[in-house]
Amino acid sequence: MKKKPAIDDLLAVMARLRAPDGCPWDREQNHMSLRFHAVEEVYELMDAIEAGDDHEMMEELGDLLLQVVFHCQLARERRAFDFEKVARHIVDKLIRRHPHVFGDAKVKDVEGVWTQWDKIKRAEKEGTRHARPSALDGIPKHLPALLRAEKLVKKARKAGLAANRARRNEQRGPTKSAVAKRLFALTQYAQQRGWSAESLLRGEIQKAERTLRRREHRNQR
Repeated sequence: MKKKPAIDDLLAVMARLRAPDGCPWDREQNHMSLRFHAVEEVYELMDAIEAGDDHEMMEELGDLLLQVVFHCQLARERRAFDFEKVARHIVDKLIRRHPHVFGDAKVKDVEGVWTQWDKIKRAEKEGTRHARPSALDGIPKHLPALLRAEKLVKKARKAGLAANRARRNEQRGPTKSAVAKRLFALTQYAQQRGWSAESLLRGEIQKAERTLRRREHRNQR
């Protein structure tokens, strides 16, 4: 007898846990109560990847998949969407955004892939409530501050809103090690004074983003 795909069993188990006679903890969860669980699972997966531990990686991927299935079950119960729709949506999106693989488009390199991806993405969202009129849109607000800063700087540079200086010679500019030590030292400095380096950087990012958006607005006139 042919076994059912494991994903079918997982979906069935999740539905059973959410049933009236299911697990009390699972039954009281909602999208909001689960949102940080997914973040935690991602960080645990990162630890497993960096450790090169295949067993832990497999387990953490399963835990992350459970979060996806859990949210899909919650959405299914309120008739919003289900796992099938989520999977179909990402399949269609991958095909649509890779015309150089599934169509006749040509790209020269990875930079060309990203340029094409962004162009297709903007076209998909244009005219909808998810439209991104600014080149700085689309950065998750809950990213850790340093990651958010890197995303903002990258988007600003690509949009021509920030200086795109040529890379300095390693002997003239600070090394990677020197930059890392400086970041750590600044974190220590803030902590010694009772400040949160995370909060300080978030505040500075907000000010920088407002400045960049004003600059973008002026450029569009």
